[in-house]
Amino acid sequence: MIEARGLTKYYGRTCAVEDLTFTVEPGRVTGFLGPNGSGKSTTMRLILGLDSPTRGAVTVTGRRYRDLVRPLHTVGALLDAGDVMRSRTAAAHLEILAASNRIPRRRVDEVLDLVGLTSVAGKRVRGFSLGMLQRLGIAAALLGDPAILVLDEPVNGLDTEGIRWIRGMLRAMADEGRTVLLSSHLMSETQLVADHLIVIGAGRLLADEPIVEFVERRTDPVVLVRSAELSSFAAVLGARIEIRGDTGTVRGIASREIGRLAMTHGIVLDELTPVHASVEDVFTRLVTEHQRFGHRPRAADEVKGTAA
Repeated sequence: MIEARGLTKYYGRTCAVEDLTFTVEPGRVTGFLGPNGSGKSTTMRLILGLDSPTRGAVTVTGRRYRDLVRPLHTVGALLDAGDVMRSRTAAAHLEILAASNRIPRRRVDEVLDLVGLTSVAGKRVRGFSLGMLQRLGIAAALLGDPAILVLDEPVNGLDTEGIRWIRGMLRAMADEGRTVLLSSHLMSETQLVADHLIVIGAGRLLADEPIVEFVERRTDPVVLVRSAELSSFAAVLGARIEIRGDTGTVRGIASREIGRLAMTHGIVLDELTPVHASVEDVFTRLVTEHQRFGHRPRAADEVKGTAA
């Protein structure tokens, strides 16, 4: 579990994140979304003890990351796949990490096999493609068999097969009861794998809820109906239906209510299909509204009691 309480970070006079409070629960994949400059990277650095908060706190399994004796056993992280000494081999890179956390050498071979890098284990990292670097970074995150995963853009550079593999791996990790925090700009991928969303904008929390609720609470229902009796049904639904041939688009009425109305009026429906908005559509609208009507990032002297 990851818990942030009143998490705030200033860099000089600029507020990067402000008063973030959220919990990343085990047993599910939590998507972490926000536009560029929203504070996602800062938040992840705070989680991993790479920066210290100006105010508030964030813990993993009830402790600060920097207080963990062997952190790779608790938290596996991928922030920058390119952050590795290019002169080392893939195996040597993982062996050093394993030794620093008292992880058995055999685990290096296991994770190399898991991410599909066994055949290049002895090759120097400088010759790796972006996709191979991503796989090596994921291997490092999995090295300690951690209870918590924090991944930033893990599918960057991966081919279709690699993307499908990591999607299945994250789902399996969550199903095992682990905590998975996934930051990605690929909304379609996030929608496919995430159960829950945390969305931030300008350093503030905009949403923290199950992905289904995130979409449904911010969109009006749209339902496709098909029937030979649409003209009669249109008289019941009024202006809320647009008809093209034998297919109609109904807005503002849930599919359950449409079905009830059709049954009440003796109208046979051949199709009744809800049209779900995408996470990307809802996210874009939410962020745009926040940028238009929300607040600008505040300087330190505008917040009483905040140290610059």
